Amino acid sequence: MACLPDYAELHCLSNFSFLRGASHAEELVERAAALGYSALAITDECSLAGAVRAHQAAKEKGLKLILGTEIRLQDGMKLVLLATDRRSYGAISSLITLGRRRSKKGSYSLSRTDVEALSGKEVLVLWIAEDFGHAEWLAKAFPGNAWIAAELHCGPNDRARLDSLQELSRRSGLPLAAAGDVHMHLRSRRRLQDLLTAIRLRRPVNECGHHLYPNAERHLRLRMRLAQLYPPELLAETLTIAERCDFSLESLRYEYPEELVPAGETPTSWLRKLTAEGLRERFPSGVPAKVAGLVGHELALIAELRYEPFFLTVHDVVRYARQNGILCQGRGSAANSVVCYALGITEVDPARMNMLFERFVSKERNEPPDIDVDFEHQRREEVIQYVYRKYTRSRAALAATVICYRAKSALRDVGKALGFPAEEIDRAAKSFAFWDHPIEPTSQWFELAQTLRGFPRHLSQHVGGFVISRGPLAELVPMENAAMPERTVIQWDKDDLEALGLLKVDVLALGMLSAIRRALQFVGMSMPDVPPEDPAVYAMIQKADTVGVFQIESRAQMSMLPRLRPENFYDLVIEVAIVRPGPIQGGMVHPYLRRRRGAEPVAYPSLEVKKVLERTLGVPIFQEQVMQLAVVAADFTPGEADRLRRSMAAWRRSGSLQQFEDKLKSGMTRNGYSLEFADAIYRQILGFGEYGFPESHSASFALLVYVSSWLKCHRPAAFCAALLNSQPMGFYSPSQLVQDAQRHGVEVKPPDVNLSDWDCTLENGALRLGLRMVKGLSEEAGKRLAAGRPYASVYALDLNRKDLRCLAAAGALRSLAGHRRLAHWSAAGAERRAPLDAPATERLPGLEPPREGEDIIADYASLGLTLGRHPLALLRSCLHKLQLLTAEQLRLCSHGGTARVAGLVTCRQRPDTASGVIFVTLEDETGCINVVVWNRLAERQRGELLGARLLGVQGVIERDGEVVHLVARRLFDHSALLGPLAAASRDFH
Repeated sequence: MACLPDYAELHCLSNFSFLRGASHAEELVERAAALGYSALAITDECSLAGAVRAHQAAKEKGLKLILGTEIRLQDGMKLVLLATDRRSYGAISSLITLGRRRSKKGSYSLSRTDVEALSGKEVLVLWIAEDFGHAEWLAKAFPGNAWIAAELHCGPNDRARLDSLQELSRRSGLPLAAAGDVHMHLRSRRRLQDLLTAIRLRRPVNECGHHLYPNAERHLRLRMRLAQLYPPELLAETLTIAERCDFSLESLRYEYPEELVPAGETPTSWLRKLTAEGLRERFPSGVPAKVAGLVGHELALIAELRYEPFFLTVHDVVRYARQNGILCQGRGSAANSVVCYALGITEVDPARMNMLFERFVSKERNEPPDIDVDFEHQRREEVIQYVYRKYTRSRAALAATVICYRAKSALRDVGKALGFPAEEIDRAAKSFAFWDHPIEPTSQWFELAQTLRGFPRHLSQHVGGFVISRGPLAELVPMENAAMPERTVIQWDKDDLEALGLLKVDVLALGMLSAIRRALQFVGMSMPDVPPEDPAVYAMIQKADTVGVFQIESRAQMSMLPRLRPENFYDLVIEVAIVRPGPIQGGMVHPYLRRRRGAEPVAYPSLEVKKVLERTLGVPIFQEQVMQLAVVAADFTPGEADRLRRSMAAWRRSGSLQQFEDKLKSGMTRNGYSLEFADAIYRQILGFGEYGFPESHSASFALLVYVSSWLKCHRPAAFCAALLNSQPMGFYSPSQLVQDAQRHGVEVKPPDVNLSDWDCTLENGALRLGLRMVKGLSEEAGKRLAAGRPYASVYALDLNRKDLRCLAAAGALRSLAGHRRLAHWSAAGAERRAPLDAPATERLPGLEPPREGEDIIADYASLGLTLGRHPLALLRSCLHKLQLLTAEQLRLCSHGGTARVAGLVTCRQRPDTASGVIFVTLEDETGCINVVVWNRLAERQRGELLGARLLGVQGVIERDGEVVHLVARRLFDHSALLGPLAAASRDFH
């Protein structure tokens, strides 16, 4: 039997050639390795977006990976460019950036002149010869570095085409090499590849004609099959080309920006000076000995690892924000260090915490520490543009987020490509909720949709992860335009950056920071002025009176608060972290609560474990504790522990935690721990794979929990006004926030053109709703109205018809025109006109005022809330006939009893846990009702659960102290009773 020829595939597209490639990069690499290929080139169209994933897979499989790209020039010429070394890779990356940046998102434009600039940079070129008129130019532009690609796909004219290419090779002097134009790893992906073509062309498959490939030959073929198709010298030439390609992403070296260090200073000396200045400001009476010792240790480790530029970069961004009155707060692995506290990156006093810096900055890991900085969500754009101005578009860009197909989008696109009627597609897609995971392959449609799930659809921008480089960023990774104006993104996402150890500064948005800054402004305070450890604040938290408060406002958190009963700041740190899928799935919550109540003894199998778990009563709650346990109990090195952390983060996607099971358990048993203890720890680690919260993040969030709770407790009017001015954010609608404020004694006044600013304001202790609450009113008109107060009549407002109608509908013209019907009458005659056409003032007609129900409906339609009676107060007699209890009556019922209730649906939540429980919050005139809907009922009554505005529930009462839930047994849609009332809910935020 003849030996199989060696072969390197030099032209292969992954599914990062969006809607062209029909296989993941990892699938292509695995298949090429299984077939015994010598090398594989990933050459996505004008893109390196899949390069890192291919690189990681190739490292694992021991396959040589070549990186390059396929491009089509403006004149139609099609080329494949391959990188041989670091310089040629940078040139290809820069060319991709050039083509993408000069075009709108999703397209590119390149000319021959652009490609000629690669000459002399050791870029190898394969010409996909679709006509034979470019050979002379190519041979001249890339002497010794250009080939003609022979791509044979079992077509009727393969032999004639090969003869023509061989003749062209002889005439031009360009050697000939085999290539596959691979679009899929297996032949069986042919149907999906056809569908992708149809989706890209936006037409059904049966109308795509010659746009579809005639067969399935564009897959990774057996080497035996290749030997039957190609002359041996063409296969051998692929090896010659592959041998010249020595570049690997491993050779990329990141260089930090330099301009943050003044002349005469080094990064080390400058960071030390800034830290010393910051500590003097933080501790005007002298730096405590413990803090001084910590900062010395941290600075020494930072200097040893040369991380000063990273901290200086983050400090510079934070400094800009603070100088411009933009509230921000750092979090992340290194954010709760003394250095970050001194630099103003975080407000968490390190004396309140007890975390070792080595957990965040490790010699063995050799990667930058993680610092995320949250900024006010409505002012973050100012910070983003500052970064662009400082470093220019050539050196700074946002990381990408890969938008992938989910169940609904896959069903819709595959359904359209298969030609199903729009109504049937809509019905099928709507039958899936976001939490549905596999699509059962009950038909070809559903089978193909399931295969398409997880495929990248396009690149979007990360929420704020900036990559900043010393030199041109385009030589490191391609950049392209984002959909938003004045934004550029790189082609790699945050996981790719982490895999390569590249610096990412996270400039993130947090709505609560906007609300806190506004509330503090109302009361003339700053965050350091908020008194710490206020017993009244903790008493409020323990009662779960936390509507609107940061992090602990969700239903799950509200259920936990009366049980955990936080008494101090560290309790809040635990509270933030414990209501997460990780601790819940790992079975950590109930043991912690039992030990906290004294119902279960706290025991430790060793002194080493006690040091790790003592602060959480022997139960691992934080991600860092799991890493420490692996080190102290199972002899993991810090680097191995960090790989465990990474695997925990990727567990749901790759199931990669099993590789650590044997090492963890054998290490623990070798060190004298019982197998039961080792099994329990491993189960907890699997739970953390569902989502474990780092203690460093939790501490930063806990500070915002406390500050927002203090404001709600002591300054409720200011806090509510700030929340309303910062919408959209949080779990609760403006209606719920206003009702909660009213229950806390806050007087709320309606919007009025003669009394309201654009924003909500405080008026002699009361909360005056701003004109921003009026639906449909433009911000420009609202601010102009507020600046021109007072007004004598509707005619003086000088507004167009639309804005006048919006104000009349909201009741904001009451002081000028009376009730809503009179306001509409006045508005109809007061539209802005030319001076000569101005109408004479006329007497208002004797219109009857709207009935109470009509006013409430109008309030909800125009403001999203009412300051009058709750809508269900008007329906109570009808609801009483249906034997439906109020929220107040339900709170008096005993545990285990049954009850029937109904309320406006204000919130639906589904925590990311295996149980699939859905929490629904209902609201009536007496308060809120907490409903638990288990997965089986949710599936059986999905229509009522997701569609009802007024939801009826029959269920069983569960009481745990002051917390009352109604566990649903049956659901009813009573929405018809509401008529046209537009009551919206905040669902699945």
